Amino acid sequence: MPKNGGGTAAEASDDDFPIVIATMPATNRQRRMALRIIIVLFAVALVIAPFAHVQMSRIDNFIPVLQTVLSVADLVTATLLLVQYSAQPQPALLLLASGYIFSGSFAFLQTLAFPGAYAPAGLIGDGTNSAAWFFVLWHTGFLGSVLFYGLLKDENRSSASPRGSTGTMVGTTIALALLAIVGLSVVVTSGVRYLPQFYLDNVTLQTRLGNQTNLALCFLAMLALLVLFSRWRTVLDLWLMVVLMAWIPNFLVAAVASSVRFSLGWYAARGFALAASCMLLGVLLTEMTFLYSRLASALTLQRRERSNRLMSVEIATAAMAHELRTPLGAIALNASTALRQIRANPPRLEDLDAVLEDIEASSHRAGAVISSIRALSAKAPADRKTMTSIEDVARQALSLVRHDLQVNEISVVTKFQSDLPRLNADTMQLQQAILNLVVNAIEAMSSMTPNARLLHLATRLEGDSIVLLSIQDSGSGMLFEAQHRIFEPFFTTKAAGMGLGLAICRTIIEDHGGKLRLARSDYRGSIFEITLPAGG
Repeated sequence: MPKNGGGTAAEASDDDFPIVIATMPATNRQRRMALRIIIVLFAVALVIAPFAHVQMSRIDNFIPVLQTVLSVADLVTATLLLVQYSAQPQPALLLLASGYIFSGSFAFLQTLAFPGAYAPAGLIGDGTNSAAWFFVLWHTGFLGSVLFYGLLKDENRSSASPRGSTGTMVGTTIALALLAIVGLSVVVTSGVRYLPQFYLDNVTLQTRLGNQTNLALCFLAMLALLVLFSRWRTVLDLWLMVVLMAWIPNFLVAAVASSVRFSLGWYAARGFALAASCMLLGVLLTEMTFLYSRLASALTLQRRERSNRLMSVEIATAAMAHELRTPLGAIALNASTALRQIRANPPRLEDLDAVLEDIEASSHRAGAVISSIRALSAKAPADRKTMTSIEDVARQALSLVRHDLQVNEISVVTKFQSDLPRLNADTMQLQQAILNLVVNAIEAMSSMTPNARLLHLATRLEGDSIVLLSIQDSGSGMLFEAQHRIFEPFFTTKAAGMGLGLAICRTIIEDHGGKLRLARSDYRGSIFEITLPAGG
């Protein structure tokens, strides 16, 4: 897959990356769906609330099964958010992913500490309050991360690029999250006797602190919801608000209607927790599948467009070859006849005038063929020329060969100088010339090992009004003898080439008032340079 270079390489705009839900605006359909889900959640909460205190049968397997599913859902969601960050780095996504890592990890740890889940007094902790403290850490970490995501998300778009590679940032985030989880887990297991108590035993009513904590978590969820509501605009923002709306009934039921384990309200609260955890995961999977299908369709269209453009060149060169074959054959035959007559002893000169006239006529026919074909693409009509950016044209050409770059495992580094003057050019013709040079570069690197295949495109301003684009490959270069003839029509270094691609490219560039030259070709690869006057 093409990669932007680091360091001095220009940062690509958002449009150069696959769209992610962290930047996609929410549609009306998504808003309506989110509203329906919120209405259903609160309707269920209202129906359950009057009966929340009703004591139900104790099902010891309920917590292990439900919270294991919940934990897996949260950790998968965290993974997908880190993937989103890798595609489009925004530091706020790291905060949100950390929240889901906290949520999934503490949910599972609470299962290990919960009395009756895997052991009568739990596998870890004191068997009474450790599970409650894991519950507090679970929700405080998650809600806090959502709150900070809402506060920081809008600052990411204008900020500088993240320090270090995305892989380093992701690894650091995971390491810090796990370090915090381990430290806090030690506190609420080994040191739980020094912490305030939520339960006096494993099934009786919570202490007053338990109700107050649930109300505090509800307040934190509402604060995060308010921040997101005041700043939301993307698909991710929308569904995070739905997730928060799913958590709020959980806290209200636990704090107001029922604080007894294994009551109807207690079971319902865990159901809301499961719905909240699976909500964003379902949206991520759905939207990423939808985006993948769109990108696959776009790639198919780009490949078809590229094939059509290359086919137009092939058709033109094939037509030229076909039309030239007859006059060139006649020239060769007549020249051979003339040589035999001159070399005869004695020379036979009686028909030499007619033979030479035939050669002259055939050469005129060949010239006419070349002129007629060249006229088809010699100069773009004025109405086809527009003001365009050389960077935009180069990026479009790269997008047309994205599949070839991926298949051939070629890395792409772009170093585009900002604020270059615009060109008055036929975008399609200029793109065709650049596309042909890029395709040649890909073919030149086919014999290299994958890790040595590097395509480098750069732009800069020469003087006051000359825009330069360089295309550099890391192939083995061309023979010295070939370098001086590379732009000659019908000269080729390819076994199946026709020798017209570079000649046509040079013609296109020259018809735009520019120049195409081979700047260097050696064991380090080849560099082709296009210079064009600003403004056409």
